[in-house]
Amino acid sequence: MRDLTSQALLEDVQRWVAIESPTQDVGAVNRMADHAEAELRGLGAAIERIPGTDGLGDILLGRVPGKTGGAGMLVLGHMDTVHPVGTLAGPLPFRIEGERAHGPGIYDMKGGNAIAIAALKHLHATGRRPRLPVTVMVIPDEEAGSPSSRAQIESEALRHAMVLVAEPSGQGGRLTLARHGISRFHLRTIGQPAHADAYHEVGRSAIREMAHRVLAIEATTDYARTIVLKVGTITGGSHENMVPLGCEACVCVLVPTVEAEAQVHGRLLGLLSVNPDVRLEVRGGLFRPPYVKTPAIQALYDHAVAFARDMPFPVPGERAAGGGSDGNFTGCLGVPTLDGLGVIGDGPHTHEEHQLIPCLVPRTTLWVRLFETLGTPLVAAAQAPGSSVAM
Repeated sequence: MRDLTSQALLEDVQRWVAIESPTQDVGAVNRMADHAEAELRGLGAAIERIPGTDGLGDILLGRVPGKTGGAGMLVLGHMDTVHPVGTLAGPLPFRIEGERAHGPGIYDMKGGNAIAIAALKHLHATGRRPRLPVTVMVIPDEEAGSPSSRAQIESEALRHAMVLVAEPSGQGGRLTLARHGISRFHLRTIGQPAHADAYHEVGRSAIREMAHRVLAIEATTDYARTIVLKVGTITGGSHENMVPLGCEACVCVLVPTVEAEAQVHGRLLGLLSVNPDVRLEVRGGLFRPPYVKTPAIQALYDHAVAFARDMPFPVPGERAAGGGSDGNFTGCLGVPTLDGLGVIGDGPHTHEEHQLIPCLVPRTTLWVRLFETLGTPLVAAAQAPGSSVAM
């Protein structure tokens, strides 16, 4: 891609969107991986493809040499979406309305994948290379919590000097410098069944016990501290005329720091039944750890903002995001992670998902400049004792 134009970039994005890839459809996700692999091979990347496990798609890595060797930068993205196959032909067709392009996954995050790779294609087509080696890693299961990819993501991150995440920009173009932790807890209550009319008094309702737990759990939400606990699903009972034996619920937890995580998780794992005749079981599920802004992350952000300042769509600021990404895994390891470098738009996970077409050239240009200028001295200086980089 010698010339970065809105039309050429939009066509790149559309090719990503045209391949529907819901997480649980392995064939669909691997077709998306085939496309990404062809794009990376076309710019001379060395390809590594790790077969999927646990009923999920493949992990794809493309390694692009830089002008210098050593630890480079990891570009992180995901191929899967929440939209089922058929969404393109149904409620969310690819379409252009004014400055908006709509389609499943176009904002979260096929647009970001497309422009990051387009920046590398542009460098290749114009006879240039990134300053540092670049590894592009696209994974198949982020929307499910990255259960099959987390170990590979962490291993790759620790081999690199920094991580750039192509997740969409938030709040009109802000970049993400920190993310809250997100976890799931599964609750189960086991009561004593009985005929609800004839022997109600001898029964012990699992649903009644769970109702107590739901109210108590949600009451611990503290918006001022960005600690949110919410029960998202609940099921129980087998017949309306029977004191229910069992009930299950899933709690979603949002925490801003490791300290808050330990406090909330300890409280949930220590829950006791209100009624001693009803057994309560609590187990943890998928978890994305929180990470906070560091001087090295601030340095990456300042570097990006300086380049974007004179472009259309300058970066309007930074944010600590509530939604999780694979940047949670790399940031919490202490690897400098700049997230939210994807496209600008809105409506993720809905039938109004869209990106702004005018952002494509400036955001791709930003990727080009980051690839050409980011080096380990920037991060090393920010990580050094006594660094003056502002928090």
